[in-house]
Amino acid sequence: MKELIQFLRQLQANNNREWFNANKSRYQEVQQQWNDFCLQLIQAIGAYDPAIARLTLRDCTYRIYRDTRFSNDKTPYKTHFGVFLAPGGKKSMHAGYYFHVGTDLSQGYPYGHMLAAGNYCYEPRAVKILREDISIGWDEFRQSILGAAHPSFQPDMEGALKRVPKEFPADAPYADWVRMKNFCLNAPITTQFITEPHLAQRVADIFQSTKPFVDYINRAVDFAREEE
Repeated sequence: MKELIQFLRQLQANNNREWFNANKSRYQEVQQQWNDFCLQLIQAIGAYDPAIARLTLRDCTYRIYRDTRFSNDKTPYKTHFGVFLAPGGKKSMHAGYYFHVGTDLSQGYPYGHMLAAGNYCYEPRAVKILREDISIGWDEFRQSILGAAHPSFQPDMEGALKRVPKEFPADAPYADWVRMKNFCLNAPITTQFITEPHLAQRVADIFQSTKPFVDYINRAVDFAREEE
């Protein structure tokens, strides 16, 4: 992964088509390394989550080219690589496992490296079910679901409501969770972690601790669709 991170850092400093085209062969080399890693990660996570074992690269990886049509940022290329392993693929709106390599030159997404479990796009009916389930079964959710996750994972409050919905007590211990619209756990990781051997298996081992959380979210997603 050292070559991939170095390429991303240089791309961040030279985010234009001229530099990218001049370094196209380097991009193709690191992309192949990335694809090989992603296939290893599919296999490693698929060993304990059969829904992931069926995925292909197209199901879970992304293009490096940015869609700049509706953005003030007109730089043409992403300066990160990401893979999202979710049942049914990245567009299924299911929760899954996301691994992200950035430039690590500053904190936070999209520059920092990270692991994430969950998703950022749920149907309103699924959000309603999750809020109800968490409020009713808070103790079990806290102990059995959140308690199982690796301690580096923390709830991502991006996009959360500013206030607790009126049907829930504002001072409830689960107040932050019912404010959420994007149910996701995030964990930052270091460049050293990424560049050490056996990365795919180490990432899969950490993600295994979040499988109860992913399953919990997807149960609500599937139930919401059955009720439509």
